[in-house]
Amino acid sequence: MGDDGAGVPAGTERLRLRRLTIADVDALVELDSDPEVMRFLTGGVATSLATVRDEQLPRLLAQYDRHPGLGRWAAHDRESGEFLGWFALDPSADGTEAELGYRLRRSTWGRRLATEGSRALVRYAFDIVGVRRVWAETMTVNERSRRVMVKAGLHYVRTFHLQWDHPIPGTEQGEVEYEVRAEEWATVGQERPAARRAR
Repeated sequence: MGDDGAGVPAGTERLRLRRLTIADVDALVELDSDPEVMRFLTGGVATSLATVRDEQLPRLLAQYDRHPGLGRWAAHDRESGEFLGWFALDPSADGTEAELGYRLRRSTWGRRLATEGSRALVRYAFDIVGVRRVWAETMTVNERSRRVMVKAGLHYVRTFHLQWDHPIPGTEQGEVEYEVRAEEWATVGQERPAARRAR
């Protein structure tokens, strides 16, 4: 797994990643308009065009220069070129840690693309960017995302509870945090090629 020289992960066998641009507004709005995609984020409420265009995208685009190698990338099917969603390594304030994230169209679910992309990003975060920790959060009840986190090499850290103005179903069970640290990855990352050969 390499880097294209512009701070973009090389992608995977099935996924091509690229930087977001202002031209992605419509695709991002469409992605967030699916109630199932947004179920564990907003309870199914769509993100407005104004929010994506005027708040989210400007913030995400600014991150590329502030924290080279980290950020959020559009994901495309490598064969068809179709926009599938996005993957992220959102940087901490000092850029030494990254929050793993992804959001994919419902049509991609069940194809293990979330796991494929997340594994590639974790490897990239440690082997290319050199972060000290990759972490992720989701609702306790979001079993599908929790499985992806584990398959990507993260492990459970804690369950915690936040106060929400408009709680959605499942909020009462709290949020979970998963992580993997650089020192752990140094061991895990060396073991994986051998494990793959043994299959």
